Amino acid sequence: MIRYGWGDLVRLLGISGVLERAGRVLHWHSTSEISQLDAPVRIRRALEELGPTFVKLGQLLSTRVDLFPPHWIAEFEKLHSHVPAVPYEVLHPSLLAALKGDPVEVFAEFDTVPLAAASIAQVYRATLKDGTPVVVKVRRPGIESIIQADLRILEHAAKLLESEVPESRRYDPVQIVSQFRRALSRELDLAKEARNIDQFSRNFSDDPLVQIPRVFWEFTSDRVNVQEELVGLSGVTPDTLRANGLDPQILAARGANTVLRMVLEHGYFHADPHPGNVFFLPENRIGMIDFGMVGMLTPSRRNQIVDLLHALVAKDEQGLLQVFLEWSGDSMIDEERLAYDVTELLQSYDNLELKDIKVGDLLNDITSMMRDNDLLLPADLILLFKTLITLEGLGQQLDPEFHMVDHVTPFVERIIQQRYTPQALIARGRKSLRDTLEVFADLPRDLRHLLRVARRGKMKIDLDLKRLDHFGHQLDGASNRLTMGILTASLVVGSSIIMTVEGGPQLFGLPFFGLVGFLIAFFNSLWIIFSIWRSGKH
Repeated sequence: MIRYGWGDLVRLLGISGVLERAGRVLHWHSTSEISQLDAPVRIRRALEELGPTFVKLGQLLSTRVDLFPPHWIAEFEKLHSHVPAVPYEVLHPSLLAALKGDPVEVFAEFDTVPLAAASIAQVYRATLKDGTPVVVKVRRPGIESIIQADLRILEHAAKLLESEVPESRRYDPVQIVSQFRRALSRELDLAKEARNIDQFSRNFSDDPLVQIPRVFWEFTSDRVNVQEELVGLSGVTPDTLRANGLDPQILAARGANTVLRMVLEHGYFHADPHPGNVFFLPENRIGMIDFGMVGMLTPSRRNQIVDLLHALVAKDEQGLLQVFLEWSGDSMIDEERLAYDVTELLQSYDNLELKDIKVGDLLNDITSMMRDNDLLLPADLILLFKTLITLEGLGQQLDPEFHMVDHVTPFVERIIQQRYTPQALIARGRKSLRDTLEVFADLPRDLRHLLRVARRGKMKIDLDLKRLDHFGHQLDGASNRLTMGILTASLVVGSSIIMTVEGGPQLFGLPFFGLVGFLIAFFNSLWIIFSIWRSGKH
């Protein structure tokens, strides 16, 4: 951190001292080069040097469009976990245990040269006994212990940051690390990705234009994932697609409709639809791979998304403001300022035709407005916004005339119409009535419980004061040092008295117990001095 120009942060975290002095030497050697780099570049280079776990953290931060402006997001997106492949001999024992047999015997063919290598797993090509081409993803041995150690460091740093740097609390570093831990846990469990694949296969079982790879569960576990290999084109130019008999415009439209159906109908979507994860198959079909990162939306959240899009299209200021207020949760916000910013946002798009609106720019404007109002996007919407921005970029690579909003509008209109069908209105009425009756039924019991607690004097109010907790830790440390000082002084006085008493065991001609007391007092003094120096109270 110091070498890449973040020494002030290290000092604020209280972990400077000898570490900082050593770090200054590193910093001096690279000052001329690093001082010319922007802050996003310096943090990206530091994450790269820290290793795979921190690279993954940077990739997670690239999805936090609600926290970082576009130039930071663009820099985080440059982080790729391309790492040297582990030799097959090192992975072979893991494959042997997971497959319950040697890969060359379990499969008709197995290519020991990796197809791809990442920080958590490697991928190999193979062929089943019945001739089906598959890919075998195997987790790197020992990666769990490395990630757990790095996560402990990150959790400690996040707590320090939140405690010592008040400005950082708006970014909620502890919550980011918690989200990161959950994401890595899912990625480490290769069977979880297989379950995701099965879910998407069921969701699109009625759509022959979308192909999801089949999972072979007889070979799949938390360490190994065996799935059908999709054979098609990926990450190629429109000219290459045309040369292979495919239509880029149709593919862009079908890709957008596929992801929008995941989001608005299923509430379960592929959260990383970049060019490498999307395959273009014969007959202009769409194939998708790598389901390690998925997003989920509850029905109420999907309704909020629809309300947001509908309010944007209809230029409905109140409707848009209401969605943002729902997203703010219990946060203290300035509603007047937020209402003004909403009006300003809609006016900036007032003169544009629908086809000229870029969803990516619109979502960036929304997240920028939320940052300015100290609002954090709900966790389930972070991946959604990132997915839609990535999807629009992919569509425009295939078709320069691609307009994401053209595909969003029909979905929104259809869902709005479905809300007001007689069946939907009756269902909502029944639910509202049931909820209201439950509230009234529980009211006497809740009031009785509240009065009973108040009468007993046991009513509690929980306050979460992070700075006060830190002060308590400091006070506790000071008390410990004071106690040790008193004990040390007592030992010195007591040992001095023993030294004047004749008789008793001796060592080197001195009273044994007095000498032992002085030695203990000496080591206690060293501990106290070191403790005070370490706490920065020189």
